[in-house]
Amino acid sequence: MTGSEAQATPSFRLAYVPGVTPAKWVRIWQERLPGTPMDLVQTPAAEAPDVLRRGDADAGLVRLPVDRTYFSAIPLYTETTVVVVPKDHVIAAVEEVSAEDLADEILFHPLDDTLDWEHPPGKPAFERPATTADAIELVAAGVGLLLVPQSLARLHHRKDLTYRPVTDVPQSSVVLSWPEERTTDLVEDFIGIVRGRTVNSTRGRRTAEEPERKPAGTGGARRKPAGAKPAAKSGGKPAGKGSRSGSGGTKGSAKRGKPRRRG
Repeated sequence: MTGSEAQATPSFRLAYVPGVTPAKWVRIWQERLPGTPMDLVQTPAAEAPDVLRRGDADAGLVRLPVDRTYFSAIPLYTETTVVVVPKDHVIAAVEEVSAEDLADEILFHPLDDTLDWEHPPGKPAFERPATTADAIELVAAGVGLLLVPQSLARLHHRKDLTYRPVTDVPQSSVVLSWPEERTTDLVEDFIGIVRGRTVNSTRGRRTAEEPERKPAGTGGARRKPAGAKPAAKSGGKPAGKGSRSGSGGTKGSAKRGKPRRRG
């Protein structure tokens, strides 16, 4: 899809994965581009790259890693990793734990896991749950524990479960990603929003407009002083010269000049 085709698109399609909350950026988009609707496309984390490749979304709020040979990515934030436990579990009595503290616990590693594990801590479960939601159900049943980004623990909140931060383990980073070859004007607009640019900041297509406005405004500013020069001369320096020559001054001012020459 080319830039001109993107401009003809009636809306901007933003994919986002579970746990990511795009609300604040959507609100700014609606304020700045009220004539361009934003369509939100919720997608599982594992499917997000394919959604962007197929063009089913213009950009996505996804989790690392991404294929940097095909996608551009702008880091947004990194999440704290937490362990989800039953409320009556001993871990619920402390503020945080380390990976070593979990060495004797059964820890689920779902197939849609978003953490880049080299060696997951704890004891592996008999089998891997298909989804994080399935793993949450098993934790509630008292079968084992689960390590997830904090936003996913909040997303799957249950009254009988709680979570605690875990130190020295991998964390999940959220990025804005899109196919590099499809960096459209609307993508540029959204990049400006997530980077916190003000509405008057120049970027992308607006940069091309700026040189067209500057010459007209600058040229007009130069012509106005040129037309006012004769008035400045008649009311400025000539009047000053007349007062110094005595034509516009008083006799008293001439007499005050003579004592200075004698001194």
